[in-house]
Amino acid sequence: MEYEATVEGVGIGVGEEGPGAPVVLLGARDEVVPIFISSDQAQSMQLALEGEPFERPLTHDLLVEMVAEFGAAIDRVRIDDLADGTFYAKIDTEQYLEDHRTEMVFDARPSDGIAIALRVDCPLIVSDEVIDEAGQPPAAFSETKDDDTEFEL
Repeated sequence: MEYEATVEGVGIGVGEEGPGAPVVLLGARDEVVPIFISSDQAQSMQLALEGEPFERPLTHDLLVEMVAEFGAAIDRVRIDDLADGTFYAKIDTEQYLEDHRTEMVFDARPSDGIAIALRVDCPLIVSDEVIDEAGQPPAAFSETKDDDTEFEL
């Protein structure tokens, strides 16, 4: 089974390498799935959440624009696997050429998929298996407000 997820926040958490790790929190099935990301990915997601354009197109903006120019659309992003601590995602797209519809699926890092989903406002899906393995109750995350959002995991 799959569940539509929401981005509950982008902030700083305590990861395998210690405190200060950027993290995105996905809410699905009344649980929170933390995914540790790079600081560049965190910035890209935060800009998309705030609706703030960057001075120049970021990689995700460029990709979204190129997909649209080629007559395609991003239908949804799926985070569908977790193996050895690594999350896996797929980006489902479709393209119409001369009244012919072609569906394409691309393998992606979840952080890229999430950043793209935020830009095109498409569904972000998380599988049952991923939630079962990585999901935590919302109470497991305490938020402290400073200049940046910090989550204690």
